[in-house]
Amino acid sequence: MDFYGFYTGKEFEAYRFLGAHACEKGTVFRTFAPNAQRISLIGEFNDWQETPMQKVHDGNFWECYAENAQKGMMYKYKIYGADGSCIDHCDPYGFYAELRPNSASIIYDTTNYHFTDGEWMKKRSIHRQAPLNIYEVHFGSWRKKTNDDPEGWYTYREMADLLIPYLNENGYNYVELMPLSEHPCDESWGYQNTGFFAPTSRYGTPDDLRYFVNACHKHKIGVLMDFVPVHFAVDAYALWNYDGSALYEYPNQDVGYSEWGSCNFMHSRGEVRSFLQSAAAYWLAEYHFDGLRMDAVSNLIYWQGNEARGVNNLAVSFIQNMNQGLKDRFPTAMLVAEDSSSYPGVTKTVRDGGLGFDYKWDMGWMNDTLNYFRTAPEYRSANYHKLTFSMMYYYNEAYILPLSHDEVVHGKATIIQKMSGDYEEKFPQARAMYMYMYAHPGKKLNFMGNEIAQFREWDEKRQQDWEILKFPKHREFHHFMMELNNVYEAHPALWEADYAQDGFRWIDCHQEEKCIYAFERKSKKERIVAVFHFGNTGEQEYTMKISDAKKLKLIYSSDDTEMKKGHPEYQEDLTVKKGQISMLLPAYSARFYQVEK
Repeated sequence: MDFYGFYTGKEFEAYRFLGAHACEKGTVFRTFAPNAQRISLIGEFNDWQETPMQKVHDGNFWECYAENAQKGMMYKYKIYGADGSCIDHCDPYGFYAELRPNSASIIYDTTNYHFTDGEWMKKRSIHRQAPLNIYEVHFGSWRKKTNDDPEGWYTYREMADLLIPYLNENGYNYVELMPLSEHPCDESWGYQNTGFFAPTSRYGTPDDLRYFVNACHKHKIGVLMDFVPVHFAVDAYALWNYDGSALYEYPNQDVGYSEWGSCNFMHSRGEVRSFLQSAAAYWLAEYHFDGLRMDAVSNLIYWQGNEARGVNNLAVSFIQNMNQGLKDRFPTAMLVAEDSSSYPGVTKTVRDGGLGFDYKWDMGWMNDTLNYFRTAPEYRSANYHKLTFSMMYYYNEAYILPLSHDEVVHGKATIIQKMSGDYEEKFPQARAMYMYMYAHPGKKLNFMGNEIAQFREWDEKRQQDWEILKFPKHREFHHFMMELNNVYEAHPALWEADYAQDGFRWIDCHQEEKCIYAFERKSKKERIVAVFHFGNTGEQEYTMKISDAKKLKLIYSSDDTEMKKGHPEYQEDLTVKKGQISMLLPAYSARFYQVEK
């Protein structure tokens, strides 16, 4: 390891030196604890009796070789602080850990698994000019073996057999996994970690996770994972007060604790930067993840995530250094920011003064869109421009449009439930809204359960309500979403020029009273016109101006079911006359037309 780089925050492979490394006849253990008075190694191999560790290098690192320490054995570090305190800690660089509530690290050989995804890794890209349709999943609650058992989880290997066919059948080409780093509390969903290098043992071993990723690549599915560089769990056995002092966190409580009650990393320390950068690189290098979605980036940019408290410049420089280092090492891995702030340049390169992310979640689009559809139709005219505002700022960043887990919990209601009106009215509105989402520039992300119009809020203890698919409206909605995903992937106009100024053009965004919108998406070889009627006033006759076109060919409609039940005229292609075209738009409807010259 480059020790100078470690101290100055430039190291990306600290895990190759620190942690437990199995040898032919034993294991070498190393940990960084500069303020510890002394440290002992305890584990299964010495009957949990203390084996003293020795200071090495500059005295801030501790090392021990245990000949009887074999793969699969548990261990901890018994750390004596300068104040005489003593706490048994798991290994900050441990590669595997016990299932909660137990907390020992486990010796694991990370070199045994051999990936067979070379072709995928060689060809993968960040999809800037390709379709990117992400299905967000919480691994433990997508499906369960027994729904009344909160721990009835499928393993990483079992999920490969279940989830991958579902993704392929439904038309998603990427899956995003909520954090899989080891964490003690199920209710944190993995966002409060204790093991930043250890895949949670809830679902199997590290090699089982490698198997899952490898299998996804075999079936042309990319895999993203949520990564949490902002804060960590307060559990005393982990990073908190690790060497008897605030080693990873701030000593000042005013900025030391986050809004979630966890400890904030002190990003001004080089050792902390090297820890987090090494963890990020570890998942990309050792597990072949195709990218990381970085959680709560606004809490890095601003002190405590509060713009009024000012920019945390040292944390910003940490993001830049980490992202640049990751892109230098893994140029085709996606780096995605979950950032609710308006801080500029999030997706500009570091060399151009930006933060160096490839994509940013468009939280503004998400909030405006859902608020619009919560609004009763009779008041939508006054809120008409909630759906036009996104294009006022859209080209400032490279956006992903997210309808994520955060929008279907904590009393917010699910996506289908957010739609205004009664049960019957919610479905056509949700169909039209999703067509608006898939026509709007930007890559797509949808959380599990949204595609089946689940009404129950997500609960990490229960699987999705798959039984609702026996009801026709949910079954039809699921089929609609599958078809929409296929339409999205099949038509380059919907994704090829997502971030080019000429890839989008408003045709009509001033039908406030009728709640009608029309815009055009364009690629090198294709033009698509998207028309929406989000009012409830029945069929509206609408005339639209369209240039350089002879005919509009219907590709997809949100009201296909109704059309097949007695409105065959809606299926007909529309002829352009003198640069204009007329159509009838039912309430809560959306149409995609291909332009024919």
